[in-house]
Amino acid sequence: MSYDLEQENKEILARYKDLISNTYRTLDEENNKLIRKAFDIALDAHKDQRRKSGEPYIYHPIAVAKIVATEIGLGATSIACALLHDVIEDSDYTYEDLKKIFGEKIASIVNGLTKISIMNHQNISVQSENYRKLLLTLSEDFRVILIKIADRLHNMRTLESMAPDKQKKIASETVYIYAPMAHRLGLYNIKSELEDLSLKYNNPEVYNEITEKLELAKESRERYIEEFKTEVSERLKEEGLNFTIKGRAKAISSIYRKMLKQGVSFEEVFDNYAIRIIYKSDAKNEKFLAWKIYSIVTDVYHSNPSRMRDWITQPRSTGYESLHLTVLGPDKKWIEVQIRSERMDEIAEKGVAAHYKYKEGYKQSSDDRNFEKWVTEIREVLEQQQNLSTSELLDNIKLNLYSKEVFVFTPKGEIKILPTNATALDFAFSVHSDLGMKCLGAKINGKLVPISYVLQNGDQVDILSSQNQKPKSDWLEFVVTSKAKSKIKSYLNSQKNQLVDEGKEILQRKLRHAKINFNDEEINKLQKFFNLKSSQELFLKFQSNELDASSLRKYIESKNVFNNLLSRFRKSPSKNVHFEEPKEQNLDMIVFGKDEEKLNYSYAKCCTVIPGDKIFGFITISDGIKVHSDNCPNAINLRAQYDYRVIPAKWVNAESFKNRVKIEIEGLDRMGMINDITTVISGSMGMDMKSMSIESNNGVFTGNINLEVKNKGQLEETFKKLKSINGVSRVRRLQS
Repeated sequence: MSYDLEQENKEILARYKDLISNTYRTLDEENNKLIRKAFDIALDAHKDQRRKSGEPYIYHPIAVAKIVATEIGLGATSIACALLHDVIEDSDYTYEDLKKIFGEKIASIVNGLTKISIMNHQNISVQSENYRKLLLTLSEDFRVILIKIADRLHNMRTLESMAPDKQKKIASETVYIYAPMAHRLGLYNIKSELEDLSLKYNNPEVYNEITEKLELAKESRERYIEEFKTEVSERLKEEGLNFTIKGRAKAISSIYRKMLKQGVSFEEVFDNYAIRIIYKSDAKNEKFLAWKIYSIVTDVYHSNPSRMRDWITQPRSTGYESLHLTVLGPDKKWIEVQIRSERMDEIAEKGVAAHYKYKEGYKQSSDDRNFEKWVTEIREVLEQQQNLSTSELLDNIKLNLYSKEVFVFTPKGEIKILPTNATALDFAFSVHSDLGMKCLGAKINGKLVPISYVLQNGDQVDILSSQNQKPKSDWLEFVVTSKAKSKIKSYLNSQKNQLVDEGKEILQRKLRHAKINFNDEEINKLQKFFNLKSSQELFLKFQSNELDASSLRKYIESKNVFNNLLSRFRKSPSKNVHFEEPKEQNLDMIVFGKDEEKLNYSYAKCCTVIPGDKIFGFITISDGIKVHSDNCPNAINLRAQYDYRVIPAKWVNAESFKNRVKIEIEGLDRMGMINDITTVISGSMGMDMKSMSIESNNGVFTGNINLEVKNKGQLEETFKKLKSINGVSRVRRLQS
């Protein structure tokens, strides 16, 4: 193709002057020189390049720089970086070259943009890694992300020249990654345009239909806005307010989402456009004037209280501030009205980039902290989810990018912002990871609720925790924040690895004790014997006690190495041995195990044992059972290294008697709770339960149980075991 180079050079210069016309009023001479230098380098780097449309490539970086300057509102450094954003990737200029010419800051930003730009040309697994890089650069310099969003916006605006399959790929990637990112950075106009352009290429029929209907309704919409202005402006002027009133159509993608969600046609979407009242104010009166305007508007038109949103008292985590109300307008149709100051409007238009203009005089520090907290959480998620698949990674991150929010309070009255549908457990993790790990339940507005309770706006949340609580796999079914998901998954994975190691050690000890070599050949034989798929599965079963010494008996019987006593003690659970009640005053009768067996024993020489001491039994290789005091200097070592050979032991005597007591128990209900309670009482403690009544209401249970106990010690032990059950919050004795 032949090109009119002279005409193109004129056009390049005209586009550059248009860019500068938007910056020279706000930037000094030195900054404008910096932008000119960046333009000259970019022009040289791209002099022989053209876009798919055939246009000179330099049009693209100039357009991206203009978006950065006017639509995002960044300064000279970012404008220069936008002009240079493809220089390292597409020319002979290197990072070192840019560092010499512009300094380390600009070179680093451009280098960050270069690292993630190959995302468009790679397969999905590499995309995932580059998306990870893109997010990680956010905490280093958020301008990288903002320039990248500007780059994507211009690419979407000029997508016509691409092949249809490329259009759909880029449009899908945009709506999946870049629109949520723009949303989280407060760039709502850019977010809406990215979504609209993505819909244009992914679903052109719907896009064109809604566009045409909005165009047809344009005249009536403008007439409606003028009528609203007439009725409201006079009242606002009477109060001496300085303001402007604008009307706008809702985003095409937003209207389409409402059509799908509500199952209605375009004509039935009642609020497909909105009115915005923007007022001038100093910092002191900003909030007061917003509510004053709200009062005036609701005096003129009836409002819908259920659709009122106060983002001024408590801004969104993105920093967005505005009062939203829905009123019955001039034609008796519902319309959304947004009330915001000029400062709020700029932050709504330009997002996090505008925060830095308003640090003095306005309370913006909390917004900055929210943004920094979000960045920190994103880094944690990325660092802890290295092994996630691409779809899992993107889905987890998107949860924190693109969700509506719920506002709740800590017991001290501090506000926490969480995604809609967040649970009490999500709240616990947002306060502190350790609190989330040990979360047992919560009190919401003083009422006990389970950890799966879905938080509502205004809830006051008090987390209940227990040292005995540990994360469980079913928690992943109801948490929604990426922080909670990543922490739970990380714990479960580490626990699984730890359990495998523990199981391996247990099996090693058992085989060593049985004088069987622990080697690959022996492990393979064990796998085949127990019909298991892997050695990991074998180790896990030994750790969980699904396989134990009794399970191993058949395997080792032929080797005839197990100690006779150990073999007897680890007998099949189906054989229950009961002991006769000892005679009165027979204080040196000791029984072992949960079946309270009478077995031969002797006292260990390393400690002094007297009747009544807390004791345990230890199965030795050649001397049978040795009885140790709980305070024995070797007790910790024996339990730590040879726990599989430690057996419970206790004294029995003639103080055995039966006394009926009534206990009350309450907590968070779940499947299997009653079984766990009865297992402790009847199984573990061997107590006679005379009656039991339990009621459950909204996930919280209370129960009364009548027991026959032998002594106070038995009752105290029962209380201890009941309190250790997952979900039990209180156990007490009733005096009646």
